[in-house]
Amino acid sequence: MENENNTAGETGLRFFGIMTASISHEVKNVLAIINENAGILEDFILMENKGVPLNSEKIGNVAKRILKQIQRADGIIKNMNRFAHSSDSPIESVDIGEIVLLVVTLSGRFASNRGITINQQTGNGPIPVVTHPFYLENLIWQCLDFSMDVSGEDKTVELSAERTANGAVIRFSDLKGLTGDQTKNFPTEKEESLVNVLRARLIVDGEAGEIVLTLPGVIDS
Repeated sequence: MENENNTAGETGLRFFGIMTASISHEVKNVLAIINENAGILEDFILMENKGVPLNSEKIGNVAKRILKQIQRADGIIKNMNRFAHSSDSPIESVDIGEIVLLVVTLSGRFASNRGITINQQTGNGPIPVVTHPFYLENLIWQCLDFSMDVSGEDKTVELSAERTANGAVIRFSDLKGLTGDQTKNFPTEKEESLVNVLRARLIVDGEAGEIVLTLPGVIDS
């Protein structure tokens, strides 16, 4: 168990680094767009100083673009804050739907860069489990990352979560590139360590083209 915790911890550090780097890249993009629009406003002022009348409509459009990016940055920071605080408590009650949504949101840039569409569906109402939130986020990301690699020509991943009698199940489906050979490559030691720490069960079904992650309702400490 100690080796599993060590492996899960090392995997977690890499996961945290990957996501933090992606988040910082998104923030930099937002700042670049704001800076570009601030430059346009400066150009308007220079033109006005030369006697060119200010165009209120154009100024309003620039202001709207800046406001849109500020709102985007606010959303990014809120997700970063949720992600960072997921490591605060070793075990706590969480909503699987919210956890899945957070990971999908954090993975948006990776999916976009690979031309992947992630269709997320969760059942009606909350899906509560008592678990390690950070390790769970990490495992969902590992499954999603692999799923994007084997999404096939459609480049689509269907991601769903639902409540069960004993916990919850998360499915990564419509993986048309998940062949028999691919199933030998996943899960690796890092995913197995997370599965064991979470007391979960991970099934890779090449024929069905899906990965099924089953979680207990309450994890023991």
